[in-house]
Amino acid sequence: MNESMDIQVWAEGTPNPHTLKFNVNRTLLESGSLNYTDKERAKESLLASELFGIEAVLGVLIGAQFVTVTRRPGTDWGALVPQVAEKIKALLASEKELFPKPQVFAQPSASGGTIEQKIQDVLDNEIRPAVAMDGGDVIFHGYRDGVVTLYLQGSCSSCPSSIMTLKMGIENRLKSLIPEIKEVVQV
Repeated sequence: MNESMDIQVWAEGTPNPHTLKFNVNRTLLESGSLNYTDKERAKESLLASELFGIEAVLGVLIGAQFVTVTRRPGTDWGALVPQVAEKIKALLASEKELFPKPQVFAQPSASGGTIEQKIQDVLDNEIRPAVAMDGGDVIFHGYRDGVVTLYLQGSCSSCPSSIMTLKMGIENRLKSLIPEIKEVVQV
């Protein structure tokens, strides 16, 4: 049996009405995520570039086993879902190089201090897996004078409930574990 015939792609709603999470039964990335918010940057990834070829696509976030797609406002998901799912399935079946060669991305402003490492550990082990379930990602940007700065990506970047996720979820969790933290803000 041809392995490509076993490729499954299914759409799942997210808290953000403008994004859907397309789950796949394959590992796309071993770690981290790739976030594309425009066609120009998406050229570095065949998968992202092909998805941006669909007129209604505004953003693509690629995670371990999912692709979150952000649509243009006013676009009907009914017409878009089959296009996106088939494009993902066809590209995975092609066995072409879908992503740029793995790179080590610098962690901004982490001075190696214990607070930064604690923050990164909580993000990696608790927060990021939970946010990925909704088709998003959270990237540590920095810590200074009690303030943690984060990038919110995918479903999280423009979700109506992103402030609640940031303040009630992430900020509360980090403050409960790391007393030096006063506030968490989005970059």
